[in-house]
Amino acid sequence: MLAALAGLLAGFGGLPAPVWTALLAGAAPGLVGQFLRRRDGEGERMVEIGVWTAAAALAVGLTGGAAGPLAAWCAAPLAAALALDRRKLVSGGAALSLVLLAASLWIAVTGAPTPAARYTPWLSALGGFTLIGGLAWALPLAMRRRADRADRGEEAARRLEALLAGQPHLVVTVDAVGKLGSAFGAAPPGVPVDALFAHGLIASAWHPDRAGLQTAILHAATRGQAEAGFAPRAAPDRWVVISLRRLEDGRLAGVLRDATAQHAREVSLEAARAEAEALNASKSRFLANMSHELRTPLNAVIGFSDIMVQRIFGPLPDKYLEYARLIHESGGHLLAVINDVLDMSKIEAERYELKRTWFDAREPVAAAVRLVRLQAHEAAIGLRSVLPPEPVLVHADERALKQITLNLLSNALKFTPGGGSVTVSLTAQGEVLELTVADTGVGIAPEDLERLGRPYEQVGDADKKVLGTGLGLSLVRAFAELHGGAMSIESTLGEGAAVTVRLPVVGGEQDGERPGQPTAEIIPLNVGR
Repeated sequence: MLAALAGLLAGFGGLPAPVWTALLAGAAPGLVGQFLRRRDGEGERMVEIGVWTAAAALAVGLTGGAAGPLAAWCAAPLAAALALDRRKLVSGGAALSLVLLAASLWIAVTGAPTPAARYTPWLSALGGFTLIGGLAWALPLAMRRRADRADRGEEAARRLEALLAGQPHLVVTVDAVGKLGSAFGAAPPGVPVDALFAHGLIASAWHPDRAGLQTAILHAATRGQAEAGFAPRAAPDRWVVISLRRLEDGRLAGVLRDATAQHAREVSLEAARAEAEALNASKSRFLANMSHELRTPLNAVIGFSDIMVQRIFGPLPDKYLEYARLIHESGGHLLAVINDVLDMSKIEAERYELKRTWFDAREPVAAAVRLVRLQAHEAAIGLRSVLPPEPVLVHADERALKQITLNLLSNALKFTPGGGSVTVSLTAQGEVLELTVADTGVGIAPEDLERLGRPYEQVGDADKKVLGTGLGLSLVRAFAELHGGAMSIESTLGEGAAVTVRLPVVGGEQDGERPGQPTAEIIPLNVGR
């Protein structure tokens, strides 16, 4: 289209068609630029520079290249990029101008035709004038755009500073030694900003808190973030918390806020917790110290009632004999309850000491089964024991293992209805002794499983709760943990429960001598009631 229009103009104006083509090509980018300038996107500006480059290349190529009168238009892409004022575009425009200059030099070397001599001065003047005019227009425009951007940046900075100054906390930047670089916002009471700038962050804290504040700054510088609290030197009755974050340039940004009320609540809660722990420890020590006072008279009651039941000093009337038997049974039950309470109190007071010896683990388990066999028979509950045929030598507290088995069996019998069954099994897996008591009783609800094992915690029906103190599973768990083991519970409501205790007490080199072959009576393998 440019060639057809140039040919038409050549018939009227006297200039050759190539010259008219070059001039029209030079004018085309201006029209395109006016259209694209309505859109301020990066893509539109790149298209505009591309159009300027193509037009300049066509005009310079048709007028003799670098030797022609329009060679100055090789700088058109750079002038256009300067007018558009984008750093990336300026770099691209300069590169395009260099490419265009190299192409024009190649055209001149190859001897491309140039316009007639009488047109050269006019075209040279046109090229120089348009280039100078374009640069004169582009540079002020670029400077104005930069000034507008600077003004917008300063306005944004002023708004940001106003926002920081108006927020309720003090935002600061500090270096690795606590020296302030800037501060914005409201300072907490007792922390004057002038003192922070004059003495630094660490020196503004009360002396006992400076070490913790310095540690927090070090952690923030190395790990990226930290938080610390301190009492201001100017107001030791206040409490200030600073949260620190590391910035990309290595500086630290911190937010100081007044936390006096929060700190007072924390101190009050800590004091209440310490008081409660002290009271609980006092209770545990008191119960542990009552061992002699409680057990001595109770043992006397049990012993004398046993003498009366056995009629060692002569016959007794049937009624008195029945009362003596009831006294003996009640005393035995009371002694068992007291022993549980005292054992738990000693454990809580950290005064319970395991008496480890070498023994056959089957012995205390079998003894516990014998103690509850009559109870199981009277309740019509099948009691079954599964013990290894060979001795299982362990280094543990024999009384604790017997107590673990007895408590688990008592719990299982208590929650198993008549016609059900309870099974106790003992196995050794490597260095771990595993004791499991499973029943076909009522089971345990999922919401109750988490509560089991806590001291004095009971679950189940009210008529079952009155049968104990809630210490059975607590003692089992405590004895297991004292041995370095653990207790686990599996249960399905309505189908039964299984409690497993694992103790790392089998074999190994322990203090004490290994026993010889056991001589105590052991319940045979797989025996029912």
